[in-house]
Amino acid sequence: MHKPELSIEFFPPQTPDGEEKLRATRATLAALKPTFFSVTYGAGGSTRERTFSTVREIAADGFEAAPHLSCIGSTRAGIREILDDYASAGIRRIVALRGDLPSGVGDPGEFRYANELVEFIRAETGDRFRIEVAAYPEWHPQAKNPKDDLAAFRRKAEAGADSAITQYFYNLDAYVHFVDQVRAMGVEIPIVPGIMPIASFSKLARFSDACGAELPRWMRRKFEGYGDDTDSIRAFGLDVVTNLCERLLAAGAPGLHFYSMNQAGLTTAICERLKLG
Repeated sequence: MHKPELSIEFFPPQTPDGEEKLRATRATLAALKPTFFSVTYGAGGSTRERTFSTVREIAADGFEAAPHLSCIGSTRAGIREILDDYASAGIRRIVALRGDLPSGVGDPGEFRYANELVEFIRAETGDRFRIEVAAYPEWHPQAKNPKDDLAAFRRKAEAGADSAITQYFYNLDAYVHFVDQVRAMGVEIPIVPGIMPIASFSKLARFSDACGAELPRWMRRKFEGYGDDTDSIRAFGLDVVTNLCERLLAAGAPGLHFYSMNQAGLTTAICERLKLG
């Protein structure tokens, strides 16, 4: 049986203390032998330098680093400069995203959609980078309808994406149905499910409402029933996410991408339960 690939996402720390904590987190998660660590990129490139610094440090420690790169609000010259910086630093993988405009900024820049960024990266750098793109099994919150969202995903694949990482979800059927529809359209790139461990249900609920990820009613009710019992919330969350991962792998998912939130404990516990790493 093919061993599923693991990848783990971080966000760039804002303080020296945060940098130290992330180093400790990364050292712990390195024991899982992930294929790569990805690092997010703020709206309009607001974390550009911190993302690059974090990526450089990961690469210097001997791990594959995959910086996120969002294009909305950017120019071709600006993206070209970033690509040159990453190539010079030995980066081999990029997560190419449309991204969001910073609050109060009205100019979308020279790119409107992620497929335009993927096409530009390929035109500028050929096969220098492995390109990951985003997928939305429960549909992008700004998509007019599922048909449009699937068409947008196909454009990213046709522009040269190598594989995709999904938004997190807790409904297995959403992922399976999305993959089936994509395959029926002739798109064959791997689609890796994004996994969000659950540390705090209240935070997860707020974040999910904002980004359009569905929390099944049975999960909400169960978590709400625990009130402020953090131990029970953590234990139930571990059970839910581990079970989801088991079922995803059984359904043929090629790997798992963990949204770590710069914490090691839950991702490590889930992978230990799955006997991965």
